[in-house]
Amino acid sequence: MRVLEDIAALEALYDAPVPASLSKVTDRLTPLYRRWIETARFCVLSTVGPEGTDASPRGDDGPVVRIADDRRLLLPDWRGNNRLDGLRNILRDGRVSLMFMVPGAMNVVRVNGRAVLTADPEVTTTFEQRGKHPKVVIVITATEVYFQCAKAVMRAGLWTRDDSAGLPTAGQFIAEQDPEFDAEPYDRTYPDEAPKRMW
Repeated sequence: MRVLEDIAALEALYDAPVPASLSKVTDRLTPLYRRWIETARFCVLSTVGPEGTDASPRGDDGPVVRIADDRRLLLPDWRGNNRLDGLRNILRDGRVSLMFMVPGAMNVVRVNGRAVLTADPEVTTTFEQRGKHPKVVIVITATEVYFQCAKAVMRAGLWTRDDSAGLPTAGQFIAEQDPEFDAEPYDRTYPDEAPKRMW
């Protein structure tokens, strides 16, 4: 297999960028982008650090981020697996990307920018779910905001199909690496146990 080794070789394979793909980019949260982001309950947070990249799904019971102003977004770090991969990356390299998805909507809204972390109670206590607060809030300053066209979501049939039958379970993934792990009770009790540890 031959691999491409320079940008000129890559660009020779493609036509020029579609003009709208460049003109649609803004450096702030316009009213229409604000409406989209305020509707989104799910996004993917991508970070980069010395060990490589990380992409982490983020979701909430309501807007997944809070819009602070026309440049800044606040993303609470709700309870998870405590790996802290993305948070460690942000501390060492603030570059981040967010992809906001709304079920049923074919477009995806992307925000690129820089992030910092705060554990300041004046910020963390303004977020509350079920009487709990995040330990950390990610503060993202946008440098690019734009929508991604619908082709990828349309090709995948993302909101119009269900391919989940027969897929491995979380317990089976764990047991594949740890043969002594008992997947069956883990998977059976997870739907009842997970809500107790959402926030």
